[in-house]
Amino acid sequence: MTASLDLSPIGNCAATALIDQRGRYVWACCPRVDGEPVFSALLTPAAGEDAGLWSVDIEDEATIEQAYIRNTPILRTVMRDRHGNALEVIDFAPRMHHLNRTFRPWAFYRIIRPLSGAPRVKIRLTPTGNWGRDHATATSGSSHIRYDCGAETMRLTTNAPLTYVRNGRSFRLEGTLGFHLGPDEPYPNDVLADCEHMLRATTAYWQKWVRTLYLPLEWQEAVIRAAITLKLCAYEETGAIVAAMTTSIPEAPGSQRNWDYRYCWIRDAYYVVRALNRLGAADMLESYLVYLRNLTDMSAGGHVQPLYSVSMDAALTEWIAPDMHGYRGMGPVRVGNQAYEHFQHDVYGQMILPLTQSFFDQRFLRPGTIEDFHAMERVGERAFAMHDQPDAGLWEFRTKARVHTYSALLCWAACDRLGNAAAALDLPDRSVFWTDRARIIRHSIETRAWNEKGGYFAGSFEGEEVDASLLQLFELGFLPPDDPRCVATFAEVERQLRKGDNLYRYIEPDDFGEPETAFNFCTFWYIEALHLMGRTDEARDLFEAMLKRRTASGLLSEDVKVDTGELWGNFPQTYSLVGLITCAALLSRSWTAIR
Repeated sequence: MTASLDLSPIGNCAATALIDQRGRYVWACCPRVDGEPVFSALLTPAAGEDAGLWSVDIEDEATIEQAYIRNTPILRTVMRDRHGNALEVIDFAPRMHHLNRTFRPWAFYRIIRPLSGAPRVKIRLTPTGNWGRDHATATSGSSHIRYDCGAETMRLTTNAPLTYVRNGRSFRLEGTLGFHLGPDEPYPNDVLADCEHMLRATTAYWQKWVRTLYLPLEWQEAVIRAAITLKLCAYEETGAIVAAMTTSIPEAPGSQRNWDYRYCWIRDAYYVVRALNRLGAADMLESYLVYLRNLTDMSAGGHVQPLYSVSMDAALTEWIAPDMHGYRGMGPVRVGNQAYEHFQHDVYGQMILPLTQSFFDQRFLRPGTIEDFHAMERVGERAFAMHDQPDAGLWEFRTKARVHTYSALLCWAACDRLGNAAAALDLPDRSVFWTDRARIIRHSIETRAWNEKGGYFAGSFEGEEVDASLLQLFELGFLPPDDPRCVATFAEVERQLRKGDNLYRYIEPDDFGEPETAFNFCTFWYIEALHLMGRTDEARDLFEAMLKRRTASGLLSEDVKVDTGELWGNFPQTYSLVGLITCAALLSRSWTAIR
């Protein structure tokens, strides 16, 4: 069966897995999202065709239907055979409030129930070790199977017949089966009773969380699914937010643009918390601010990398896993990301902008302090020093450096927001200081990024090229949308980068040649810009077209092949889901329309 991005994520902000439309675990990393994949079938492990899966198959299969339990990341798969027998498979990672804390272990529960008749079922677990090279070694106990995956060891505890599970043998399903897959530790409880209890508690947790969201009137189902999935991309223990759950899904077929996105990009996380803030999800924002404050302390006003591991490890050395053939056989499979070595100066603004909210938002359990402000000032000094220096830019060019307009824009935003924070703290001298610095950067952008010959802002100082990030000039408040310079820049971006219903990041050749796919997040930026330019009907039509691109699970990856409409790139992509939420909030009719 050809691999597809029609996948459904489950998780609990500690464990994550991707399940395909046949109800098979095809991707899950242990002991956390940036660990080694124990279910690795998505990237074609060398261990074999059936390796890296956790599958449930009904004998004489007729149909398979799949959907999430309403307002949760709990997946229900219904299988029917040709004789009228049916079963359901329910998959989730447990999450609940317990003993005044959130219970969210690296663990998965699976429940298999007969719905009608007596279906025959085959259950197979074939986890891999050593990055797809080996089948995990299995040993059994009285009610468990232990899987030695090399770096990690897992234990499956179940009331199912172990002989049938170990041998992948078909058997008659006459009652409900429960499965717990987690660390190699004794499981002292009744596993089936625990499955049922955890299902109820996890359902209640997510449905209550969704109730706290402020939703637009329109497109609520799409927004809820995007919001839940963004929350799954958080590693709650530290507050980090990863860009995606996968590594090395190519941006385009056979392009070798295969990157590891299982890390926390300061840029991506900023956009995530900004989108969730529109929905009132203060819990994720506060958690991420803890991560940022730790990062601010680590940097001490010096260089900040574009990305870190979820535990804030700095070195993310990139290497190629030799025993993984890649998505549809399209390698390489990369582990780590060389971009950690880059200079990308926009990160300073993306640290300060979310931290600034803590000085204004009365919901926060921990408001911003004067000590926080002084730590942020050190970051601001770095932003001011770097605003006119070459970097790799937000598109992470590996072989060329420029003074990118977007990076300068975020450095301006860093100083501008520090002025706002100082005013909120009643520090007039510091407010004037940072406002003056913002004014200096503004002058640099307005004089050096403006292409006089073309009559538009260019993507770099003294440059001629344009890229999609220029649409952020008015979204971040640098200039009003009706400023003639913004109108002209928008028109040039539209002329050069729009292809049908898509917006490319850029069109000039990069380290791998000319881009072959459009970046979904840029199309959402374009939809925002259309609305701000007064072309709201067109923006709504384009937004509806983007919604039709979502997978059956309601999600998006990073890129789309313009000629076929097929999704490519890592999945689920936080950038893309951010764009969906932001555009829905901007374009929806007001609640007053129905009240």
